[in-house]
Amino acid sequence: MESTNDRSRLDAVGVDISKASLDAHRLATGESRRFANDARGIEELARWAGDSVHRVVYESTGRLHRELEARLADRLPLAEVNPLRARLFAKATGRLAKTDRVDARVLALMGATLALRRVRARREPVPELEELVSARDALMRDRTRAQNRLHQSRSALLRRQHRSRLRQVARQVKAVDARIRELTRSDAELSRRAEVLSSIAGIGAVTAATLLADMPELGTVGHGEAASLAGLAPWTRESGQWAGRRFIGGGRARPRRQLYMAALSAIRHNPDLKAVNDRLVARGKPGKVALTAVMRKLVTLANALLRDDRLWTPQAPRAAADAG
Repeated sequence: MESTNDRSRLDAVGVDISKASLDAHRLATGESRRFANDARGIEELARWAGDSVHRVVYESTGRLHRELEARLADRLPLAEVNPLRARLFAKATGRLAKTDRVDARVLALMGATLALRRVRARREPVPELEELVSARDALMRDRTRAQNRLHQSRSALLRRQHRSRLRQVARQVKAVDARIRELTRSDAELSRRAEVLSSIAGIGAVTAATLLADMPELGTVGHGEAASLAGLAPWTRESGQWAGRRFIGGGRARPRRQLYMAALSAIRHNPDLKAVNDRLVARGKPGKVALTAVMRKLVTLANALLRDDRLWTPQAPRAAADAG
């Protein structure tokens, strides 16, 4: 016999988010609706979902889901899932077609089937910080492209233009960095979280800002989930007597890129994490595997320190230093 809890779990709603619309599907009734992806449409979606909905599931879509989260995170049980995870779930359930309505149904099914973590309401400064970090990331890619073109160009005119672009990018990055510092310092909680992250040898201002913007959950989740959010949780491949290499995948790419650079710094300047790297290399692990382990330790250490609201020190208490 179906229990009341089972029935409530079936009342899950999946939302496929695009620039113009929100395609929603309610699993319990099989009803699908489309709403505009604006303030009015989000309010209509909230009323349609109702207060008794078990979970409202959507994919992480960068800026497209920001307003939905900002308006509904404290009103409805939202759950954000990685697009890769949603696609793998769809394939596992035999749903190979990919349309907005199909995607919404798959997300609703995930909400009824899986134990998804509820999204906590983000604080107001974070969306702007996320936008600034994203803009800085784009500027750094522009700089790399301009540098490559400069090295390859023979035309004196083009070389002047590339140098001009590099100077412009440098000015823009400086302005973005200044605004990130101003925004962080203007908010007591953000300032403290940035202080905790920056206290970890290896994590600089850019990595700290990226983690604050892209992984606001740090300090409120388990260490395994923190690693998964950054795509650093190892996946095991085994079948019968065969065992393949473990690998990482999914997660949030931008924090993972910054953690890679932080890990390179950490193995030189952080005695705890240098010891982790050296120990793995001494056991014959490839350098990339050892570095990935350091990246994973960094994010779980950051999670532990933010949870405990304390700064990192060399030879920190084992519970934090060995987190994860």
